[in-house]
Amino acid sequence: MNTETLTQLKEWFTQYVSGYYTGAYDFDRNIRLKEDHTHRVCQNMLLICRSLNMPPADCCLAEAIALFHDVGRFEQYRRYQTFNDMKSKNHAYLGLQVMARHRVLSGKDIQERRILTHAIACHNAATLPDQDSERALLFKKLIRDADKLDIWKVVIDYYRERSVNPNKTIELDLSDRPECSPEALNALRKGRFARMQDMKTLNDFKLLQISWAFDLNFKKSFQILRERQYIERIAETLPDFPELTDAVENVFRYIRKMTENGS
Repeated sequence: MNTETLTQLKEWFTQYVSGYYTGAYDFDRNIRLKEDHTHRVCQNMLLICRSLNMPPADCCLAEAIALFHDVGRFEQYRRYQTFNDMKSKNHAYLGLQVMARHRVLSGKDIQERRILTHAIACHNAATLPDQDSERALLFKKLIRDADKLDIWKVVIDYYRERSVNPNKTIELDLSDRPECSPEALNALRKGRFARMQDMKTLNDFKLLQISWAFDLNFKKSFQILRERQYIERIAETLPDFPELTDAVENVFRYIRKMTENGS
């Protein structure tokens, strides 16, 4: 993909999203949340791609994937007033439907279209398919890393101001009870990411966010995570009890290991 095509896609995206703003504060802040998130994911994507010395055409393709990875969020929120896929529709597939309906990729290279749409379809999946080509798998891993790196920022910014500006949409309407579920704690102990279906409280959701570290793929991603201290800043918002501290420390050990030894 060349820079001219990428510029055209960015212009389409900006115009498309502008149609979702209503002038109502509570609605528009969630549209703005996802629009701003998209632009930062594009920035994260370029940081990772450059660390891998990817050719310019591949960087453009990767940035296009980042641009459209959450395009379904806007329609999701307008229809259902939630970002919870389990209470509405899978936002990745909503996004692919939007792109197909508007013929966003019409006339584009068929191989690039396939890579882009498959990466979007998998960006929020629990696991990646194991039958992919090495090239297709690369782009799927890239968007998952770039996305997580900004979701961490979004939730940390929110937790900082939550007491004065609560937003149940970000919290997925989870209870703010002080406990953590055994399933979420065990995930951290065992070095795997927690599951959405195990989320019972907001603290569980925070543990899920911390556990995403186990699903990062590139050394640069771990370096960014460590430099920005995202895990530490989420952990600061959790209750202080030994079982939880030990579980989070396992994540810190993994991040240190991958920062030093990752590829």
